[in-house]
Amino acid sequence: MFDPHIFGGDMKSNVSDCLEFMEQVYIDATMKCVADVSDLRDLETIRSRVKGEGLSFLTITLPNFCKDFERSLAVGFIDSTLFAGFSKAKGGSIPAFLQGMTSRIFDRETGRMFENEDTPSNIRGDSSDVPTIVESVRQLCCTFKKVEIECTPARVAFALESFVSIEQSLGTFSIPDEDRTQFLGVSSCLWGAMVADFSASNCVPRHGPGATAEHLSGNRKYQWLYWHDRLEPYFPIIDNGYPLGTPCDSRELEMVSIVPEDQEQPVRVVTVPKTLKSPRIIAIEPCCMQFVQQGIRDYLYEKLESSRMTAGHVNFRDQSINQKLAIVASKTGQYATIDLSDASDRVPRSLALEMFRSSPEIQASIEACRSTSAQLPDGRIISPLKKFASMGSALCFPIEAMYFYTICVVALLAHSDLPITLENVYKVSRKLYVYGDDIIVPTYAANTVLDYLQKYNCKVNSNKTFVSGSFRESCGVDAFSGYQVTPVYLRRMRPENRQQASQIISWVATANLFYLKGYWRTTQFMFNKLERIIGNIPYVSKTSEALGRISYLGYESAERWNSDLQRFEIRALVPRPVDRTDHLEGYGALAKCFLGLLGRSETEPPSSQERSQLERSALHGAVTLKRRWVPPH
Repeated sequence: MFDPHIFGGDMKSNVSDCLEFMEQVYIDATMKCVADVSDLRDLETIRSRVKGEGLSFLTITLPNFCKDFERSLAVGFIDSTLFAGFSKAKGGSIPAFLQGMTSRIFDRETGRMFENEDTPSNIRGDSSDVPTIVESVRQLCCTFKKVEIECTPARVAFALESFVSIEQSLGTFSIPDEDRTQFLGVSSCLWGAMVADFSASNCVPRHGPGATAEHLSGNRKYQWLYWHDRLEPYFPIIDNGYPLGTPCDSRELEMVSIVPEDQEQPVRVVTVPKTLKSPRIIAIEPCCMQFVQQGIRDYLYEKLESSRMTAGHVNFRDQSINQKLAIVASKTGQYATIDLSDASDRVPRSLALEMFRSSPEIQASIEACRSTSAQLPDGRIISPLKKFASMGSALCFPIEAMYFYTICVVALLAHSDLPITLENVYKVSRKLYVYGDDIIVPTYAANTVLDYLQKYNCKVNSNKTFVSGSFRESCGVDAFSGYQVTPVYLRRMRPENRQQASQIISWVATANLFYLKGYWRTTQFMFNKLERIIGNIPYVSKTSEALGRISYLGYESAERWNSDLQRFEIRALVPRPVDRTDHLEGYGALAKCFLGLLGRSETEPPSSQERSQLERSALHGAVTLKRRWVPPH
């Protein structure tokens, strides 16, 4: 039955909102594509199943329908085992739900996908009709797929037990000596020369914006209370925690405890809302470990994005390469897109560190700042950790990308029966692209790559991996036959008051995304709900700092002329970080100033804002809305 606690507030009102929201999306989607939906039976299905099953129908069941729809596009027909929970259309092989759309892609009787020349004349349209229908089906099914809401305790417990199970499975993981030799050989070719110049003394650690295992935040991170003894040979606290040094008898050093390995604080495993189906699991690192990891991460990012072997093929800050390739591949079939499940938790420590065998200093430095134990929310301790690192470590993303890239090169060499040489490694890597666990490989070798990934303990997400057909997905872009068919996702539930700033900001952004997609009714529905809370929402340009509507016609609201600044202005809500008093002095303040000055000319003085950061700090993730006079552009 429907759970009112999922929505918050009045149950009937929120259920009505969700159904009304879906109604707007449905009408917009059907208006964009040529489909027979005159009887509106699909809407009745949505209404009845939401009332009977609750939010899970929108967040789990419909996305599962979409997975089966995408799989049918990939294989070219509707398998009888797909679309569980949905009845078949009368006398046909396609599901009754959304049949007005899917029947224009798949034959009602056989379930096979129409070829262009076989499409019945009464439903044949121009070449963009099918991609538009694909986009419409996916939007209807995926609108609520990624809404951030709390899972049930049972789903949270299941996710944590899965985390433990994966860790335990690494204890029995092994690969044959021949495969290990190939992995090490390719690693030497890829990474040996790239990291040969690494020196721990030239690495610049820094704090990240996220949480720490000790619950330290803001300026408290610069007042060191603990420093792990394993770090001292490579990252001594005097040269790193206090990069300008500090006297041996200083108060700062007296406060620091050098912690032996057996007393180190474990990473703190937490769950955060992701979807109703499953939470996201994060392993939050101790402050000193995260600090050092950030410095090595910056070094690896720079090297990987500029090295001859990986530049343009391993990316961390630019998803556009994978996104563009996904669109092209959906038309040409030249590339396959691969996605992995539980990617970071399945990278074994042993092989990850072996990638750096030819560069002992960086290998030892990475090992020194790698946490070896984890504490679960129920207090259980997992030690020693056999995975390299979970999401939450600053080194998780670059190391897993290197690991997957190495495996794929091994597979491509094996597919072409080529020996491991620098020339051959470079040659096969030209058709390989990795962004985290989003992998693109040539279609002709995709099955070999999939086999090798699984051999090296990776788990391929078959629902999001596409080798055949005209559908591809990578780095947040979904494509069909050369057209982008990415849906707009509702990330947050409807805000109920002005104090819910994050939800208001999210809804404004989502409404504008629907507008850009041509979902006019949905856009107006969202803005109507918002204006009941925050008042009139002005028109602004995409670059404006104010919350507002955007317009294809370039409309910009104007309420007054500021003669001092010679500009038109509007009085609008502007997002601002929430800060707090957070005084920092002494060598900790000196360290923060020094690290902040590293990216600026030595002759350029600190700004007033930078100086104020020694008195106040922003609460990470917290935001408020202030009404200000600002330009609309």
